[in-house]
Amino acid sequence: MAVTDFFAGEIATELLKNLVKICRKSVLCKRTAEQLVTSIDDLLPIIQEIKYTGVELPPPRQRHLDALSETLVGGRDLARKVSNSGRWNVYKNLQLARKMEKLEKKVSGFLNGPLQAYILADVHHLRFDTAEKFDRIENSTRRLEQRLGAVNIGVGREGAGWYEEAVRRAEEEERCEGNLVNLGIGMDVAKRKVKEMVIGKDDFRVVGICGIGGSGKTTLAREICRDDEVRSYFNNRIFFLTVSQSPNVEQLRSKIWGMILGNNSVDSSDTIPPCTLQYDFRIVVKTLVILDDVWSIPVLEQLIVKIPGCKTLVVSRFKFTPPVINCTYELELLRENEAVALFCHAAFGQNAIPSGSNEKLIKQVVDECKGLPLALKVIGASLRDKPEMFWTSAKSRLSRSQPICESHEIHLLERMRLSIDCLPEKVRECFLDLGSFPEDKKIPLDVLINIWVDLHDIEEEDAFAILVELAEKNLLTPVKDARYGDIYSSYYDISVYQHDVLRDLAIYLSNRENVNQRRRLLMPRRETGIPKEWERNIDKPFNAQIVSVHTGEMREMDWFSMEFPKAEVLILNFSSSEYFLPPFIDNMPKLKALVLINYSTSNAVLRDLSVFTNLSNLRSLWFEKISVPQLPETTLPFKNLRKISLVLCKINTSFDDSVVDLPHLFPYLSELTMDHCVDLTELPPSICKMNKLESLSVTNCHSLRELPTDLGKLNSLKILRTYACPSLRRLPPGICSLVWLQYLDISQCVNLASLPEGIGGLKSLEKIDMRECPQIRNLPKSAAWMRSLRSVICDEEVSWLWREVERSIPDLCVQVAEECFNLDWLAE
Repeated sequence: MAVTDFFAGEIATELLKNLVKICRKSVLCKRTAEQLVTSIDDLLPIIQEIKYTGVELPPPRQRHLDALSETLVGGRDLARKVSNSGRWNVYKNLQLARKMEKLEKKVSGFLNGPLQAYILADVHHLRFDTAEKFDRIENSTRRLEQRLGAVNIGVGREGAGWYEEAVRRAEEEERCEGNLVNLGIGMDVAKRKVKEMVIGKDDFRVVGICGIGGSGKTTLAREICRDDEVRSYFNNRIFFLTVSQSPNVEQLRSKIWGMILGNNSVDSSDTIPPCTLQYDFRIVVKTLVILDDVWSIPVLEQLIVKIPGCKTLVVSRFKFTPPVINCTYELELLRENEAVALFCHAAFGQNAIPSGSNEKLIKQVVDECKGLPLALKVIGASLRDKPEMFWTSAKSRLSRSQPICESHEIHLLERMRLSIDCLPEKVRECFLDLGSFPEDKKIPLDVLINIWVDLHDIEEEDAFAILVELAEKNLLTPVKDARYGDIYSSYYDISVYQHDVLRDLAIYLSNRENVNQRRRLLMPRRETGIPKEWERNIDKPFNAQIVSVHTGEMREMDWFSMEFPKAEVLILNFSSSEYFLPPFIDNMPKLKALVLINYSTSNAVLRDLSVFTNLSNLRSLWFEKISVPQLPETTLPFKNLRKISLVLCKINTSFDDSVVDLPHLFPYLSELTMDHCVDLTELPPSICKMNKLESLSVTNCHSLRELPTDLGKLNSLKILRTYACPSLRRLPPGICSLVWLQYLDISQCVNLASLPEGIGGLKSLEKIDMRECPQIRNLPKSAAWMRSLRSVICDEEVSWLWREVERSIPDLCVQVAEECFNLDWLAE
């Protein structure tokens, strides 16, 4: 009898019931039966646990449990015989009593023998696995402060690093705002009053902060998150979520539920009825959920968590009244002295007007900002290091920026427009491009750089310099991600973030022309279909160079026939498991960049692949959370395609040699990136025939087992990244034939056993990143032949091996990876 059959029934429960009857009926068996009852009571919870977990057991344990199953089945039959035996049949009862004693010894023997051994073994394995997992988490944290150090693009390898400087300034700004030093007494009062609502009034379940855009609501909410008293009150159970104008409510509800339960595996595919979030927990655990950028009551009502001990802080531009919110704090604008301090920090790097400056002029400019923190920061940064005549002109233009309606939001945008108008033309156009991306989402830098290069005819170095200039002027915020930003960094490891008011400003400035004449055709928020304004004008061509669509699931009938003769960039943002591609792609003859980003929890299946058959001018392709399709056989070669990025995608069999001829389809591809493609187990051999390939990145692909044997035939390859591929155990010897390879990243390949013996053949290799490769204990002798090698990043355990190599390569710098204990990246 299989153990699964046994546990599927109620044998043990039935046996226990019969033993209780025996205790009452048979004096001779009573003591033995009582002992068996105790043993079975101990065994039942274990049986139930195994019964409902469905874990497959190792063969030895399976045999023991099968034997125990037979013993208990026999015990059940024996208990029935004892139960049916009359008290007058003494001889038979004695025989049954002896059998009962044997049964008790067998069960006790299992509990005191194999079971104890299994428990000890499980404890040992659990300790080992736990230690290993903590080690991996600890090692993973080492990346965070090292990955973005200095992106030296455009300044030489010895430069200070533009991106590092931009990130440093952004962090200083955050610390400045976080301390509320420059926001004055008013903001300090606001913090005290919001704290009182949050931790001082237990009867307030839902409280709010409201104020116009750019008034500092989110800054105040984040300061509440960081406050020691608040964190202590909620025992660090504080969760911050951004809702936005077009939220995925089910996804947010699932995320909230997962946070509260401590189970981040809960997603929107799990059914969570409205009543679930109102479940009456017996144990009250104090929790604070902060919902930022909430726009409507119906959305808010679905997100409020009605659990004892759970409080919700709502941040919105609107004041929601009871009974939805118990109490709301209305954020006031800054007073004059507070506004001057914040403005001076942005314009001069200090909290007061510098001596010798035109104090009257500065205060006039500050007065035109109307006490709005965001306007003070942006306009102050735009006037930094400008001559006094420029300030005078700016003051005059600000004073003429009368609101075109009574809306405070429009008034704010009109005044902030000054900081955009004074930008150089290329920088201004790049800022306006930022409105193409959804609100409150990180923008992959790789996508942004590709768009700027293709659209504005600039080099990558110039595009990167523009990004840093925008960051210095507080028009976007660079975001630290998990990788180190040196000269070999891939942009997909880095992202930028933009305040929603600044995004509104970019869209506002882009939408001033007639819809058919706009250079950028943008959707401000997610909608169910194409905007009515677009639909009403489909009888004429649209002259947009950038088209950005943000919808949910789109079917063939949801699209319209539209002409885009000048479109060079198409960005499709959506949230769906199935997506019908827009047929108007056929009407984009100049299309250079195609970006598909799916914000759903599951990978999207694309429909109508015929649009790919003739994209002759396409230069870059970005798929995110897409099931990569098999292209139609009629697809023409992409002769201009240079970059393909597949992030969080399912590869399936779309790259198999039997399905597609990669060298024929992508004859001039120079960069191929596959990141977090979990089903990728191996690369197709035909990839080795892509002779134009200069950069190959296969990262965070946990199922990748091996690289192609003929990888050395990629005679143009300069950059090879395979970091965070734990199933990769060896590098093919052919890799040593990559004579033009300059950078090799094998970091976090935790099961990689060694470097190839012929690695000395990499004559052009300049840098190796091999941190967190614990299995590599030795270096090949040929490592000393890599005369171009200048930098090695590794763990301390193997650094001494490279110190020996330093004797043969005098210019080699061995850098021991530093530890960092920041786990913020886990929330992403």
